[in-house]
Amino acid sequence: MGKLMGKAHYRDILLGVGLLLASLALVLWPEQAMESMRDGLRLCGNVIVPSLFPFFVLSSLVVELGMSRYLGKLLEPVMAPLFRVNGNCAAALALGFVGGYPVGARTAIQIYERGQCSRTEAERMLAFCNNSGPAFILGAVGAGVFGSGLAGLLLYLVHLAASLVIGILFRFYKSHEKPQTRKSQGPQFQAASFPSAFTSSITGALQSTINICAFILFFTVFLRILAHAGILNFLSRFLSILLAPLGMDQTWTERLLTGLMEVSSGVSSLTDGALSGRLSMAAFMLGWAGVSVHCQVLAFLGDSGLSIRTYITGKLLHGALSALLANLLFQIIPLSSPAAFYLAEQAEAIAGLDFHRALTISATAAWVMWLLFLALTVWVVQKNSSKGRKSVV
Repeated sequence: MGKLMGKAHYRDILLGVGLLLASLALVLWPEQAMESMRDGLRLCGNVIVPSLFPFFVLSSLVVELGMSRYLGKLLEPVMAPLFRVNGNCAAALALGFVGGYPVGARTAIQIYERGQCSRTEAERMLAFCNNSGPAFILGAVGAGVFGSGLAGLLLYLVHLAASLVIGILFRFYKSHEKPQTRKSQGPQFQAASFPSAFTSSITGALQSTINICAFILFFTVFLRILAHAGILNFLSRFLSILLAPLGMDQTWTERLLTGLMEVSSGVSSLTDGALSGRLSMAAFMLGWAGVSVHCQVLAFLGDSGLSIRTYITGKLLHGALSALLANLLFQIIPLSSPAAFYLAEQAEAIAGLDFHRALTISATAAWVMWLLFLALTVWVVQKNSSKGRKSVV
């Protein structure tokens, strides 16, 4: 009897009850579920697909063609002392800064699966390379939610600074293990042919984008149902009691709960209240990234064996440090707050961003990064060739 009523048994009961309640919610609020689904589809079609797909293709090509190794030869003197990872990981860091969630995490996992870094190095990278892209922070958050390009720029700088600090802190994670070098990596990575790399990158990028859109759609409907069922209101009331010493009322805790689950919904709710508080909370949400993004990273982790705990710890520290830095920075650089009605109009337009503009910005950034990787590859090859000729002479 004790075995039948073990932890697994209670878990199955809770899951079954949860599924029944979810089905009941869809029956009670079908219009809200369908409307939130439409909102999620608009967000995916207008923002997510054009923003992420080019960078997924780029990251796959960089790893499959071996360009990350050329970049590694150039940046290993920087990556090893700062983050205790080999130079190949620089590709995940660079693409994570410009590609947005979860391009950096996906690139780090690919580099590990191709044998270009150790497990410890991959886990260190996962802790700080999965960052928000500049298009989202500067456009949707800065100009859209706060009505200020300067606010977006400062939030992006805070986001990057906190990411780098977390990377330096995680250099002490399993510090007894030394970063791999080109001499200690064992068998050399065999780059794929361009036709093979191109076709696999296109199909893999599409599959990854669809997976991400699936999680976004789920959490969009999930949050809307929680709100209509009154559960979000109940949880925010309970949390406001716990966080009362920090000066957070029910409105702020409800925003916090939303941002903990899904970052775009969370930041879009920051349309009124004290500007310093909204900026600090936005910085935290961007650093934390949300459960929706974490589920996307989990889908990429698969059977890789990499620790999810290290990744979650890094994101939590990223959020807390970002909020702290934002609070300090915005006390030094005062910003004016636009009218509330303007903010509300801008926040409602986030999911309706122009498709062509989003695609143009993302494709241009991807091509710039591709040309940069290509130029670095050519430069390193020429440099090694000149050294080889001198040694022969």
